[in-house]
Amino acid sequence: MQFEIIEVQYYAGYKSNERPVSFLFHGREFRVMKIIDRWYEGSADSSMPMLDYFNIQTDDGDHYIIRYNHLFDKWSVAIQKIFLTCDKKVLAKW
Repeated sequence: MQFEIIEVQYYAGYKSNERPVSFLFHGREFRVMKIIDRWYEGSADSSMPMLDYFNIQTDDGDHYIIRYNHLFDKWSVAIQKIFLTCDKKVLAKW
């Protein structure tokens, strides 16, 4: 999966960057309506930075996976790839 850096407005409760509220992607703002799932990756070992992942639904009904990188204090969104058949119909999307 490839990721692209984004700007995120977030809720900071008991910790900073606790959960996303909205994000700006290619000049468009998306409001987070629902967090479907969240998970964590990494460890205290510096070879694997701590990453918080969020599977979210936005105000337009689309779903995105965004993540927060603790080491670099950056948010990013997973880039979807679309595979097309010869007649330009969508074959698969992820």
